[in-house]
Amino acid sequence: MVAGKVKKPGKRGRKPAKIDLKAKLERSRQSARECRARKKLRYQYLEELVSSKERAICALREELEMVSCCGTLPVLLGSEPEELRLRANQDISSTGTKAAKNSKNSSASAAHS
Repeated sequence: MVAGKVKKPGKRGRKPAKIDLKAKLERSRQSARECRARKKLRYQYLEELVSSKERAICALREELEMVSCCGTLPVLLGSEPEELRLRANQDISSTGTKAAKNSKNSSASAAHS
């Protein structure tokens, strides 16, 4: 007994409403149909996504074969993009200065020996 109230034994919460069994089964069937339709759409979407990715991969492989066959990317593109030209210039200049420093250091160490 809690604060003057008498508790009834049994289940707590809402009492189950009298639901028509046929209506409940029909709702369940409809829900299952909708679930299968969503699943089918999801699989179709994923299959389309996979096929588009596979096409992209094939195109990239063909491009890679052309690049490796021709030797350079600018030949494939028709003209050398600005970014590639700048990178090539930086690589050449940094390699040249490193080589010059190394040759100076090696000649200096050879003179000291």
